[in-house]
Amino acid sequence: MGMNDSILTMAGIQMAGGPDPGTNLERAVGLGRIAAERGAQIVCFPECFAWPWFPYEVDPSHFATAEPVPGSLSEKIAAFAREHQVAVVAPIFERGTDGAHYNTALVYDADGTLIGRYRKNHLPQLSNYQERFYFQPGNQGFPVFHTRYATIGVQISWDNFFPEGSRLLALQGAEVICAPTSASIVASHAKWERALVGSAVYNGVFVFRVNRVAGDGELPFYGKSFCVDPNGDFVVEPSGADEGIVLAEIDLQWVKTVRGIWPFLQERRPELYTGLASPA
Repeated sequence: MGMNDSILTMAGIQMAGGPDPGTNLERAVGLGRIAAERGAQIVCFPECFAWPWFPYEVDPSHFATAEPVPGSLSEKIAAFAREHQVAVVAPIFERGTDGAHYNTALVYDADGTLIGRYRKNHLPQLSNYQERFYFQPGNQGFPVFHTRYATIGVQISWDNFFPEGSRLLALQGAEVICAPTSASIVASHAKWERALVGSAVYNGVFVFRVNRVAGDGELPFYGKSFCVDPNGDFVVEPSGADEGIVLAEIDLQWVKTVRGIWPFLQERRPELYTGLASPA
């Protein structure tokens, strides 16, 4: 083991979703290859990266575009991970074996193995976000994924405003929380920034937010992907609104260091929090 084994390079692929999922996938993999050539070891794509943002409307025809796992999309992502020895977080529109549909992030290790999946637990039903029409709520809890390079968790978009999920990930050993999003209201960025900085601080983790950008005819997705460290400081400041690659070099040792100085996880009093399980 080398002296710098705790140093990790992550990449967020900030991209638009055009009308054709196959074309989007090829462009995403192309950007992922460039990220790997630049040293990325973990690559995260934005929410439903290979699709246009179809939940802006209610249209049953979109169900036909959902992907089974395994399927052609998952096989191509696995091949990309294996070829470039990168771990990958790939958020998709999943057609489950149970016949239901999910907003899912597939997580691959650097040998192309599908470690598991996270299904979005909190689904908004808002103007331009008709997610409850298309997706079932997640049914697999809040898993963490032990990749070759780091232990990671995933919180997809709206999930990040519910702190219980990120806390559970931290308690299970997550060092990095990947936060793929589809945020389109520029004025909301300050809220996203505050929420994710807070999550990083009170959980002692890195948080990497990877947002979509606008494609032709799409909602005005604004990008501004960023990475924040366990101290609440930006590793990478919010990016612009153009398609591209956001690279972040992080030191996983900083997780242990900050948690030692600010032992929030150890000093919890779970016996006082039983009310969290009660309906509002």
